[in-house]
Amino acid sequence: MSSLVRTSSLDPVQIKGWRWQPFLDKAISALETFRLSPYPIDETFLQREGSTGSKSKPVPVTTATWACATDKLRQVRCACVEAGTAASVLNFVINPSCRFDLPFFGADLVTLPNGHLLALDLQPVDKADPEHTGPVWERLMPVFERWQAELPDGGPIPEEAQPYFSPAFLWTRIPLGEEGDALIERVIRPAFIEYLQLYLKLVAEAQPVNDDRAASLLAGQKRYTAYRAEKDPARGMLTRFYGSEWTESYIHDVLFDLEKAASTSLS
Repeated sequence: MSSLVRTSSLDPVQIKGWRWQPFLDKAISALETFRLSPYPIDETFLQREGSTGSKSKPVPVTTATWACATDKLRQVRCACVEAGTAASVLNFVINPSCRFDLPFFGADLVTLPNGHLLALDLQPVDKADPEHTGPVWERLMPVFERWQAELPDGGPIPEEAQPYFSPAFLWTRIPLGEEGDALIERVIRPAFIEYLQLYLKLVAEAQPVNDDRAASLLAGQKRYTAYRAEKDPARGMLTRFYGSEWTESYIHDVLFDLEKAASTSLS
């Protein structure tokens, strides 16, 4: 269990035994080419300790949140969960400002008792809009195709979810043990880096859009975040760890807070 007391969203996350620590460290290092500002997060959600399992054999649980903002990125945040053999999770999402025509960056790296569930994508605000998606997929598809060939398919995407994923959605299920560990090091880690590096190039190149385009992008971003909040697969796990009230506040006020943020300004 981590004993680090965090008072800012930019404070380092260091969780003992957390499988995904190198991925977060690499992401933060890549982001440091931009001017980072802390993202406002209530101390209740910066880091929380708990336990799961039986009373006789409790398993320590740590949940921490790292977050920042830049002039082009409204919110960059990582939800980090370490619960021993019960779960190890990195959920890393980059939310662009609607003033720039950018997709979301999404990475879900999840270890559960029955295996690893791993997903990477640059997720569209409006999949049907070629002006928004065309330039991205042209550059992303070769990266996707190279790494997809190295991984088992993760299975079908529900029809209701399809508008929120790109053609380059890298999604796999791999076993625990040496085979899975090898795939994570040989494929998932470099794929994560390539997806993120391409995304940050798109950010660096992005130019401001006009007010009408910004309003259209904001509407699409709201649809995306509302869907993600409603369908968050971590809801059950976090509720077991911390209860429903804390979990719902975390999902709606931290992880997918666009509706709240946009109620006061055009993000």
